[in-house]
Amino acid sequence: MADRSVVAWLVAAFVVTFLVTRLVTGLIRAGRGPFRDLSVGGVHLHHQVFGIFLLLGVGATGLVYRPQEGWADLTGALFGVGAALTLDEFALWLRLDDVYWGPEGRRSVDAVLVALVVGLLMLTGLSPFDQDPEDNHWVALAVVAVNVLCSVVAILKGRTLTGVVGLFVPVVALVVALRLARPTSFWARRRYPRESRKMLRAQRRFPTGRRNRWDPLVDLFAGRHDP
Repeated sequence: MADRSVVAWLVAAFVVTFLVTRLVTGLIRAGRGPFRDLSVGGVHLHHQVFGIFLLLGVGATGLVYRPQEGWADLTGALFGVGAALTLDEFALWLRLDDVYWGPEGRRSVDAVLVALVVGLLMLTGLSPFDQDPEDNHWVALAVVAVNVLCSVVAILKGRTLTGVVGLFVPVVALVVALRLARPTSFWARRRYPRESRKMLRAQRRFPTGRRNRWDPLVDLFAGRHDP
């Protein structure tokens, strides 16, 4: 069972850091305020660099010293800060290109939203590996394996958020794994022949330009882009 206090500090720090980071980068882009891009020796330092080093430091500290009580809360908060700084540039380290404000940069906001949902699920006390101590270990292992498999299928079908939620709520993973894949997903490209009934259904269900139902929220932070 996760320590609710640590998770609460982690989630709070994650949200605040993401919002502040987007505000500052937006002001830099608009040329407003005292903020400027940070460069060292002519090399632009992206904020994910600070996030990565912070995550490494916090991870090493947690493994070696195993902080307790208030120090554990502080460790959780610092991890949230590092995670936000790093995931806010998820598209950059995925594409190996500075696409922060481009269409591909929207993937960074998607990653942040997925991470936030995971944090909130952990805050409620849910865990992908919860089991009753009296349960048969082999049965519990089989249930977890099937649930993980369903979640992987859901993610391959382009349903990333619900696939991740399915890790914590098994029924969600099963339902999504049985549903139609997005036409541009890995699953559809491999298993739905062009012009097949399933592909045509998928294209009608997910028309070009429509990504996710939370697009308006992504637009708020990543800006609007033409499909």
